[in-house]
Amino acid sequence: MTRARRSWTDGSLTARSFLKPHKAAWAVFHPAWIPEALDPTVERLKRGRVIAGAVAAVGVYTFVEGGFAFEEMLENTAIASAVLFFLTPLTVGVMLFVWRRTGTVRQLKTPLLDSLKLLLLFIGCVLTTVVIFRSSDLLGLVPRMLLTLVGLWMAFFVMAGAVRLSGNFFGSAAVHRCLPPLLATVTTWLMAVPDLITGDLHGLSLTMGVVFILGAPVTVTGLALLEMRRLKRRYGIRLTAHPATLPPTPARAQPQVPPQGNPYGHPHGHPYGQPYGQPYAPGPGQPYPQGNPYGSYQARNGQNPYGG
Repeated sequence: MTRARRSWTDGSLTARSFLKPHKAAWAVFHPAWIPEALDPTVERLKRGRVIAGAVAAVGVYTFVEGGFAFEEMLENTAIASAVLFFLTPLTVGVMLFVWRRTGTVRQLKTPLLDSLKLLLLFIGCVLTTVVIFRSSDLLGLVPRMLLTLVGLWMAFFVMAGAVRLSGNFFGSAAVHRCLPPLLATVTTWLMAVPDLITGDLHGLSLTMGVVFILGAPVTVTGLALLEMRRLKRRYGIRLTAHPATLPPTPARAQPQVPPQGNPYGHPHGHPYGQPYGQPYAPGPGQPYPQGNPYGSYQARNGQNPYGG
């Protein structure tokens, strides 16, 4: 897989971006080397699994706590980051083992390293945010206020980055288009199974607990299967095929621009074909004179009847 190297943010990250943490997160955690979605349907399916996971996660905290449990979500994000640190390379390693018959790891070296950098960057940001909030209690009033502001900025930065990464899943689409839905499915199930085994239903009844806990993995799995099915049927991209053996993906269709000139024109003339020709054109023999049809008329005596 050969591709031209590009900068990480491709110029989208500026000093002004840091005034808004979500914009900085979208530039940092969705680098320029991540390929865009092949078509709008794939993009909608990707957004669907992102929303499904976010609603299920926030819904539990909102239902149990009666509000947004910020600290608990931050701690769970740190735990999820640790899980991702081991789970993502393991899942990709399994797929590399599956692909070994039709390709080599060397062919995927560059996108694999880029995805690993993105994973480590996110984990580092999460751990930094947790450390900032934990250490602020040990400082005086003024340093604590300053550190709290930095921590809040980092928290919004991490949350926006988590939403962004839920779609591209650490840029794994640069390795294989089917890796993001696969990794999203494996991750959501791995996060849900321990709660079911240990019986940790977040204070909910058995029925509601199972609905909340299994809601995310079941929904994400269904959307991921639809996404991979569309990639296979429409573009010939199969999960079990080495990326080097896949057919080249077409460029995303651009909106059609009408030709310059008459904005209501048609490339082949009138849209209805004008079967009778120009209705106002002179017939054979030109029954009326060319030029100004209201031009001067000479009276019989050779003078202009209107004077002059």
